[in-house]
Parts: sequence; structure tokens; C-alpha cells
Amino acid sequence: MKRLKIIFMGTPEFAVPSLRKILSSPHQVVAVVSQPDKPRGRGQRIRPTPVKKEALAHRISPILQPLRLKDPQFIQQLRQLEADLFVVVAFRILPTEVFTLPRLGTINLHPSLLPKYRGAAPINWTIINGEKETGVTIIRITEKVDAGNILLQKKVAVLPDETAGSLHDRLAEMGADLLVQAIEGLAENRLKPQPQSDQLATPAPKITPEMRH
Repeated sequence: MKRLKIIFMGTPEFAVPSLRKILSSPHQVVAVVSQPDKPRGRGQRIRPTPVKKEALAHRISPILQPLRLKDPQFIQQLRQLEADLFVVVAFRILPTEVFTLPRLGTINLHPSLLPKYRGAAPINWTIINGEKETGVTIIRITEKVDAGNILLQKKVAVLPDETAGSLHDRLAEMGADLLVQAIEGLAENRLKPQPQSDQLATPAPKITPEMRH
């Protein structure tokens, strides 16, 4: 199998198992991209994002934290790394000039059975709507958010006592395994991308404070 050079993009705890799994695969993570550090917790001390923390633990360099994803300097840094593939897990909406850079394109792990629950909060809406089944999907990133061709998908039952927190943790681990399968499939050119149906798409908008009760 060809060893791919990968740039990993992610920020929260959900993305950490995926980064970990890729680091334990034969592929090479040549850089990590994460949100800028922000004040967190008691005392509002500036702390690294969970993904940056993991990258530092594995001595990955460079770790890029651009304020603007269209910043020409950031795009030039990405270009110079000559990655084969960008892998995105819970990051930001990428501009076209970023996700089209690598020769194998950019893939994304999404915690729902796309086209169901496109958007920022698929896990929460799975629980809110009392779904009996959910899963993880690996897609190619396109200009339309969460609407790219499906590379791989895996289903899982939602447990009777499931919370958004417990489902988050299960899907993060399951998604990490599926992501590595997708990377291997792309390296060996054996995946058959399937288009999504926009007619079957359902939204999963961000949870607002008003909704939280």
C-alpha cells in the first residue's frame, strides 16, 4: 500500500481518536491544522485545543492555527507541504482554494448517516428526535456543506439510555476506524464514491441556548 502524506484538520475532543488512529497507521501526518487557542475553563487561561494537545504529544510539526482560512500565507504553507490528502474531522467550513489543494482531495468524517442530519449538531438531533439508528459517514468535501459523495458509511444502533455524550464518544471511536479504512481505500484506489440524495437530506442546525432545556 502506498504511504500517503496527510494534513489533519480538527479541533475538539471528537477529532482526537481519528488523529490517534491515523498516527498509528502506515500513513504520515505532515501537519495538523486546528482552531486558534482560546481562553477555557476556570480562570479563562489560554489553552490548546484537544487536537493541538494531541499533536504536541506526538511532536507533530508544523501545527497551523490560522485565523482566516483564505489567508494566502496559510494556503502557501499547505501547498509547500505537498500532502496527498487532507482529512477533516470537526473543523471549519473549508474554502474551495483549500480543499482542492491535495491530489486526492479532502475527506471528512461526519457523525450521522448522510444525507440525514447535515449540519453542526447531528449527534444532538439524533437524540432529540429519538432515532433508533445512526452511524458515521466518510465523504469527499465539496462546496456544498456535508453534501459530497459518500466513500464509506457504517450504521450503529442508538442504545435505549443513550445520551448525546455517550453517543459522541462511541461515534468518535467508530468514525476513527472507518476513516483509516477510507484512507487505505483511497491509497489503493478501490473506493466507489456514491452521490447523496439532496431530496432525502435533513438539517442538523447548531443547538441554541433556547433549545437546551
